[in-house]
Amino acid sequence: MLHRTCAIIIRSMDYGEGNKIVTLLTEGGSKVGVIIRGAKKARSRYGSLAQPFTYGEFIFFRGGGGGLGTLNHGEILASHHLLREQLDLAAYASYAAELTDRTLQDDEADPFLYAQLKACFESLEAGKDPQIVSHLFEMKILQRAGYDPQLDECVSCESQDAPYQLSVGSGGVLCRRCSHRDPYAIRLSEVALKVLRLFRSLDLWRLGNVSLKDETKQEVKKAMRRLLDAHIGLQLKSRSFLDQLDKYDL
Repeated sequence: MLHRTCAIIIRSMDYGEGNKIVTLLTEGGSKVGVIIRGAKKARSRYGSLAQPFTYGEFIFFRGGGGGLGTLNHGEILASHHLLREQLDLAAYASYAAELTDRTLQDDEADPFLYAQLKACFESLEAGKDPQIVSHLFEMKILQRAGYDPQLDECVSCESQDAPYQLSVGSGGVLCRRCSHRDPYAIRLSEVALKVLRLFRSLDLWRLGNVSLKDETKQEVKKAMRRLLDAHIGLQLKSRSFLDQLDKYDL
């Protein structure tokens, strides 16, 4: 059966001497593996179409039993070449792509996740703070997985009296009176808490230019890492590379 869809390439790997297999995240929110024959050859008409992060229109044949499809025709709609050429942007884009690939099962379809990843790549290429973009995307991943932290009131007593501490095990914030319930809860400044609340309610398409102090960004990073590790629990190579960039301030 012939399929036609707009899609984002979230993974690309060599296959044989001259071919590539790409994983598409389609506009319907499903993952599809497609062979692009001859993509590695110097004069291939589809070599550029097989690059990671590319957004394009793909026409491919796929049998009724599923499995890999074979590209018939394709056109690049947005190459996102900056996301491959700049080391920091490549690292953040790779992380978003791998996080999407690992959290979305092969038999699932999530158009919202497709839209958020598309917005993520466009925001990175537009020069918005990549760390903010990345953490906002992480929050969308958590929310679609059913782990939406309660940040507006204490999860234990429903108090709205700040300051709060974030308890990933309890699913949100604890007030001062209830903080003893989780000895591993982490303190949050009012600014960091406001940022996390913003992430919960904000769609990536609506993200403007956000400027935060380094200490606030570190607080937010720590909070998001705790939430992801507790509720998603994936070991990602791309995240390890991001940590190395952060360590050496590259």
